[in-house]
Order: sequence, then structure tokens, then C-alpha cells
Amino acid sequence: MPTRVCCCCSALRPRYKRLVDNIFPEDPKDGLVKADMEKLTFYAVSAPEKLDRIGSYLAERLSRDVVRHRTGYVLIAMEALDQLLMACHSQSIKPFVESFLHMVAKLLESGEPKLQVLGTNSFVKFANIEEDTPSYHRRYDFFVSRFSAMCHSYHSDPETRTEIRIAGIRGIQGVVRKTVNDELRATIWEPQHMDKIVPSLLFNMQKIEEADSRIGPPPSPSAADKEENPAVLAENCFRELLGRASFGNMNNAVRPVFAHLDHHKLWDPNEFAVHCFKIIMYSIQAQYSHHVIQEILGHLDACKKDSPRVRAGIIQVLLEAVAIAAKGSIGPTVLEVFNTLLKHLRLSVEFEANDLQGGPIGNANLNTSSKDSDEKIVQNAIIQTIGFFGSNLPDYQRSEIMMFIMGKVPVFGTSTHTLDISQLGDLGTRRIQIMLLRSLLMVTSGYKAKTIVTALPGSFLDPLLSPSLMEDYELRQLVLEVMHNLMDRHDNRAKLRGIRIIPDVADLKIKREKICRQDTSFMKKNGQQLYRHIYLGCKEEDNVHKNYELLYTSLALITIELANEEVVIDLIRLAIALQDSAIINEDNLPMFHRCGIMALVAAYLNFVSQMIAVPAFCQHVSKVIEIRTMEAPYFLPEHIFRDKCMLPKSLEKHDKNLYFLTNKIAESLGGSGYSVERLSVPYVPQVTDEDRLSRRKSIVDTVSIQVDILPNSIPSDDVVSNTEEITFEALKKAIDTSGMEEQEKEKRRLVIEKFQKAPFEEIAAQCESKANLLHDRLAQILELTIRVPTMRTRENSYTQCL
Repeated sequence: MPTRVCCCCSALRPRYKRLVDNIFPEDPKDGLVKADMEKLTFYAVSAPEKLDRIGSYLAERLSRDVVRHRTGYVLIAMEALDQLLMACHSQSIKPFVESFLHMVAKLLESGEPKLQVLGTNSFVKFANIEEDTPSYHRRYDFFVSRFSAMCHSYHSDPETRTEIRIAGIRGIQGVVRKTVNDELRATIWEPQHMDKIVPSLLFNMQKIEEADSRIGPPPSPSAADKEENPAVLAENCFRELLGRASFGNMNNAVRPVFAHLDHHKLWDPNEFAVHCFKIIMYSIQAQYSHHVIQEILGHLDACKKDSPRVRAGIIQVLLEAVAIAAKGSIGPTVLEVFNTLLKHLRLSVEFEANDLQGGPIGNANLNTSSKDSDEKIVQNAIIQTIGFFGSNLPDYQRSEIMMFIMGKVPVFGTSTHTLDISQLGDLGTRRIQIMLLRSLLMVTSGYKAKTIVTALPGSFLDPLLSPSLMEDYELRQLVLEVMHNLMDRHDNRAKLRGIRIIPDVADLKIKREKICRQDTSFMKKNGQQLYRHIYLGCKEEDNVHKNYELLYTSLALITIELANEEVVIDLIRLAIALQDSAIINEDNLPMFHRCGIMALVAAYLNFVSQMIAVPAFCQHVSKVIEIRTMEAPYFLPEHIFRDKCMLPKSLEKHDKNLYFLTNKIAESLGGSGYSVERLSVPYVPQVTDEDRLSRRKSIVDTVSIQVDILPNSIPSDDVVSNTEEITFEALKKAIDTSGMEEQEKEKRRLVIEKFQKAPFEEIAAQCESKANLLHDRLAQILELTIRVPTMRTRENSYTQCL
């Protein structure tokens, strides 16, 4: 019950006090006296200089009622304050606001939830009022701290707890709105405030039972949900906060998110982390997206020694952020993103290699295996992020990223790569090569260059086709797939999928254009390098079915995208050379691989014959395939690559009608106007300087059989007698790479000089004699092997023939 004074004393009291006293009824249940409240409001509006005194007196009464637990009178006082606040908009309102905020603080400090909610509601109403002039001295530190504490309420009653948390969230929302609209709005973005506001909102957002995991922006909550659900209300407030962030204070709003996720261990599983950063990326202004990506990268660096699953969770968050940022502005962080990801890819491979080499014995091996699989999760997440990021870049940036990644690939014997592999070892180096090539494969997917020179410059092609990347079947697969991505400019690769004999290539509806001058120049410069890679790739002992499919696709794509008449002849020479290598088998390949090469040659010659549409050539290829179908189905891809295919014991007894013959092909192409002189020159892969640096080099490789045209070439009849005898001294000379290098340089000089100075007729005659000699050798081998029954006798006959 309010204090009453006598009539004489009342008449002597100031008018504003009498007006304030009159709004309080004798029984607080009756509520605010509306008639007297109207008088007080009129007086305040008419004499605004009295507002500060009215506010002070109301604050005095409210403080007294709060202490005495007179809740009814407290409610009446706050209602009066709210009405006065809404009615008065003059400069004199500033002192009144100070009294108002003092009373709100009193309510928030009280331990009664009802009064805390009442104070919050009043503050929210105040926050929605736009003041005419800014306040240069007012601060909201207390309110930020108090509202944040209310967001973490653990009241015993669930309904009361929810009510207090909702009040805390609405209070934070009010502080944000009030300070952002104020001239001194920068104060709210200070780290000490953000470190309280953001975790309070995230704490309530965690209560969402099912985080939104869709790619699109999170759905906006309904009005009813905002008022009833703390999680939805907190999410809405978080969006509003981020939407108001500017360039200078974006980082202060994002960094507390990382601290909260770290503290509550929310990176594994990371559904909530992904949900948070989706909200962040869709709420901030598009031009600030790169700031968030930089913060994620920085946090990834800070967590490089954390568990693999934590790092994988952060990388997945980065993927989601990049996926959204790629639709807008990524900014200057392109190389930084790739550099950081590749650095962490190397670290992951290093951790994996260390676990495999120094893992504990016994039951602890299970932990090592678990870590190994976890590191693979990290690596796959990195590759997926690199691929998605790269695929969304414009072509000019993507070509730079391709060169950047290729520069990181370790190539044996060179120091051009910029990735530190000193701690990886052979196994780790191979692993990082695979990971980087997988990343490169993802980046090149969908890349369309107008000319092949743009897609495959020499600085990119040379390390890609390095012998160091041929030491493993998986590496070779990745290299070929990268080449396919860059060569296939008309989306024909899907039509060529699967190595097979195509009955009618026209049904595939292959898309192609006339070969431009730049592509022709590219093949003149780099064609031999491509042929060599395919030739050596076919002769690897660890090839599997997929390797032959990719090699076939490589030949087909070169034919479609880069082949003029000269290139077609070279490709046919390459195919015939592969067939001869499978028959002679100098590399001692298993029977499956020899038959696989024969099937590859059949599939390609069937394809190229129909592409160039020379009837006689098509007839010869079709006839050989028909004979193979009846007599040697293991020479066809449909049979050899089928499970449980019967393999022959040898290839020496086969009739020559099962093989594609050079003279028949030359005759058919020559009749259609093709220049077939080069078909008589057997294909031999170029020997490069990298061959001497490759770890795959062996003693047999040092003895290189060359069919170059040398000056003063010996007659074919004396070839056998002039064959060098294989002795210890000969092998010692072969191993001596320094002497060998000088000899090869001298040979190359003589060959170049010969082609520059010798008449064309002499060169053509020597080529023809060499081709005839090789053909005669093959015929003798087949004839001798048919006559002699035992393997040892066949080998002796082969040696005598040579």
C-alpha cells in the first residue's frame, strides 16, 4: 500500500510527485489509474524539462517496492514508465531514459523470474524507439551481461526456464537493435560483448532437435515459433546480428562461434557446426564471404594437431561455406584456400604414414587402424572441398589452380614441386601423389578450353606424364583421367565408356570439330610424348581392366579431338607397335596382359577405321575381328576382360590372319589418299632424360633397342653378325650412365644431321629396308615357333633369328 500524507503536506509537494502518486491505486489489483495517467502524460509532454524528475521519482518508488516485494506496484510503475517513454520524444528524454534503464536494471537484478521478464519486455519496447539525437555516454555492458546470463538459465521449473531464456534472447535482440541504430553502434561489436552474445545464442540454438542439413538457405521461422521456441528465436536473432555486421566487425562476430564449437566439442559430429555456418554464410553480405572462409582456414591451422575427425569436421564446414560463397564473391582467398588445404593434405598423409610405420604392437594396432581410416576421412574431405571449390571457379582461375596443384605433386628426381615430402618416405610420397592427382581430377572436371594448348601447356603436361607417376596402376589411372577431362571438349567420353568392339560408331553420334591450327601445332610438339605415355602404360605388369579402358579412351579422344591425317597414321603405328610387343613379349608380361593389349588394339583399330571411314581399312579390321571371334576370342575385349576367361598357353602358334598387318593397312589407306610412307617405320618410344632419373629404371632398360636411321647403316644381312655380345664389360658400360649419356647425345646429333643433309630418297629407302627387316624377323619367329615343340628350342630359334 502506498504511503499517504495529509492534505496540507500534499499541497506543498511538487506537482509532478502528486501526479505520480495519483496513478497508484490503493489496491494494486485495480491496476493503473488511467485518468491520472493521462494527466501525468499531458504534464510530461507540456513540461518536458520535468521528465527527468518524474523518472527519478518513479525509479525511487519502484526501487522501494522491489525491495519490499510489492510486485503489483512494480507492475504499475513499469507500465507508467512505458507509456511516458512512448509519448515523449524530446531532447529532455535523455535524463528520463537513464532513470528508466536504472529501473530495468533493478528488475533484472531481482531473483524473481516474473520481474526479470517484465524488465526485459520494457527494455525491448525502449529498444524499438528511435531517438532524435545520439547518446554519447550511454553503455549497455550490464544489459549484455545480464541478458546473456538469462540465456543460460537453469531454473528448476522447465516452463520458467524457457520463459527466462526467451526473455534473455529478446533482450539481446533489443540491445543489438538499439546499438546498431545508434551512432555509437560500434561498441556492441567489441570482443568482450560478442564473446557473451554469440555463445548465448548458440547455446539456445543447440536445442534444435534436427538441424537443417539442406543445401539451400535455412527456412525462416514463423512468428509463432519465434515467440515460443528459444532455439528458433535465438537463430532468428543470430541471423539479424550477422546481417547487421559490417566489414570491420565481421571477424568479431564469427570468432566466438569457433570458441563455442571447440568448447562443446561440436566438430564431431559436426551437424550443428554445419548448420551454424550455413546461417552465417546466408546472413552476411555476399562481399564479406571471404572473411568467413579466411577465419575457417585460420581455425583449421590452429587445430592441425587435433584428432582427424575434428579436422574433417572443420573441412566439411569449409566445404559448405565454399559452396555458398562460390555463388557470390570469393574474393582474394582462392590461392589461400588451396594452399591451406594442400598443406593439411600433406600433414594428414604424414600422420598416416607415421602411424603405419611406427604403430604399436598388439591391441594398439586397432587404434592405429582406426586413426588410418580417420585420416582417410580427412583426405577425402579435403579432396571434395578442393574439387567443389575448383569446379565453381571461372576458367582463367581454374587453369591457375591446376598449375598450382600440379606444382605440388612430387616428381622423382626434380625439385620443381613445392610440397615438403622429406618426412613422408616412399609410401607417403606415393600417397600424396594419389591425393594430389585426385584433387587435380576434381578441379579439371567440367573444364572446357578452346584449344588444347590452353588446357595442357608444356609446364603442366611434362610433370603430368612424368615416369614418376607411372609407378603404380592407380597413379596411371588418375593421370589418364585428368587428361580425359582436359581433352574431352565435346563431352564424348561418356559415349566411349567401356572398352569394346563397337559395331557402328555412327550410332554414338560423336561430336567433333575441324582440328584448328593450334591443336595441330600441339600434336607436332607433344604428340610423341602422349604416344610414349600410352605405349609404356600398356606394358605395365600391374595393369587392371580399368587401365586398359582408360588407355583405349585416351586413344579414342586423341582421334576425335586432335587427329589430322598425320596423327591418324601415328596412332595406327602405335597400335601396331603394341600388337608386336604383345607377340614378341620382350617384357615377359603375363598372358592376361598380352591378351589385354591385343584386345585394346582391336577395339581401337575398329574405332579409328570407322572414324576415318576408309572402306578397305574397315574391311581388313572387320575380317581380323571376325576370325578372332571364331578362333581366338581372348584377343577381343568382350572376352578377355570377362571373369574366368580361358587364356592361351602361348601366342606363337597363332595364324597371322589373327593379327592386323601393316602392309594390308598401308595398302588400304594408300588407296584413299593417305600418305602411308611412315607406316613402314615401326614406332619406337622416345627415350627422355627423365628415364634415367626414374626409380623404375633397371639394367635391362639400359640396353635400348633403337631403330633410328644412323649414317653408314650396316646392311640388313650383317645385322646378326654385328650384334654386340652381352658380357660383364658390356653390362658395366650400360650401367655407366655418364658414358651412356654422351653416346646418346652423339647418336641424336648424327640422326639430326642425317635427316638435315641426306636426300629424301635415301631416307625413305632405309626406312623401307628397316621395315622389311622387322617384318621378315616376325615371319621367321612365327615359322620357327610352329615347327619346334619345346619352349627352350623356341627360345634358341628366336635368338638365332635375331
